[in-house]
This record gives sequence, C-alpha cells and structure tokens, in this order.
Amino acid sequence: MKNEKLISNLKKVQKNIKAAAAKANRDYKEIKLLAVSKKHSIDEIKTLKQAGLNFFGENRVQELEEKNEKLLSEGIELDWHFIGHLQRNKVKYLMRMENCRMIQSLDSLRLAKEVNKRAKKNDRKIPVLVEINISGDENKFGITPAKAEEFLKKITNLEFLQIEGLMTILPYLDDSEKLRSYFKDMKNLFDKLSANVIPLDELSMGMTNDYQIAIEEGATIVRVGTAIFGEREY
Repeated sequence: MKNEKLISNLKKVQKNIKAAAAKANRDYKEIKLLAVSKKHSIDEIKTLKQAGLNFFGENRVQELEEKNEKLLSEGIELDWHFIGHLQRNKVKYLMRMENCRMIQSLDSLRLAKEVNKRAKKNDRKIPVLVEINISGDENKFGITPAKAEEFLKKITNLEFLQIEGLMTILPYLDDSEKLRSYFKDMKNLFDKLSANVIPLDELSMGMTNDYQIAIEEGATIVRVGTAIFGEREY
C-alpha cells in the first residue's frame, strides 16, 4: 500500500512539473526532479528507483554514506546530490563517493578550497552549485547576492570545481506565492552571473511548498521531499 502511495505521489509531482513548465512556455524535460530522501527508508528509495527515478538528494553526509553503501551492496547505483550545509571535515567522505554527482551547497571560500583539494586528491572534478541567501534570512546559509559575483570570480580558478550554477533555500510561508519575487531575483542573478563571469546551466530552487512557482520563474532543478515521500517520521 505504501509503495502504491509513493508511486502515486511521484506521478502527481511529475504532472505538476509538466503543468508549471507549460504555463511558463518551457520544455518540462529541461527540469530535473531531485527526490529529497533524508530520514526516509532504503525500501522507499528502491521503490522510486524502480519507477524510473534515479536522482536523490541528502543533507547529512553520514546518512548519505550509509544509504549509498547499502544500495551499492544490492547492485543499485543512484545519482546523489548533497544539498545540506557541508562541514569542511566531511568533504573527504563525499569525494570518495564516485556517484556523489554534485554538491549543491557551496557557501564559503574555505569550503570551496577544501572541496577543490579533496577532489584533486581523488582525481575527479566535482560539479558544484553556489548557494545564495537570496531572502536575507539569517537562519539560512549562503552567499549574499551582493557578494555573489566576487565569490564566483574567486572560485573560477579552482580547477577541480566544475561550477554548474546556483542554488537557494527559501523560508517556508503558508502563502508560497509571496516567494515568487525571490525566485525572480534568483533568475536575474543567474542571468547576470552567466553573462559577466561564467556560463551557468543549473538553477536549483523550489521545494514541496513552492516548486511549481520556482519552475515558472526558471528553476532547472527542484528538490522535492514531502510531496513524494509524505511527512517524515522522527
């Protein structure tokens, strides 16, 4: 029964993505759905994998490692993105995971240098997104929009980082429509940095509460947990 609900939820989210893309005259195929699997079980992940989803995000290094090892032991290799606040002493563990495909939460120069160092040590180039605190929320991590261009210029010479784009996490609001202006600001910043510093491809923004609005405003990756898995059990 739980499996059926998961598949039903997934299909609903995919339908909403198509609708939001159509509303914005975008091709829905350019939008990636990242299933946020934190605190959810291996069995649930396997059910979604069997349904064709291969793209998962975790925000704790240890949980990501444990899930990945268990799945690999069963012959299942997923594409993982790390989406949480990353401590520098945990970077080495991510860099050993060949199927950790991206770090979405690069939020300081010290972290960027550590990721670059560990990527070099593991003979790999790691795709990254720069996290922007677009809302100015003091409870959120990220580079301020005013410092984004300067930050991007500083990290472009770190040769083992593959800078793919930007990411943001917005505060939860009951009326998610009030977040639209932040998504517009992110897209404007994305376009400006693409033109002035380095071509960018990915704009990761939007979660369960607001992913359709984020798509309408230009998101290429949406990070959806609750709308797929249901509420977490703590």
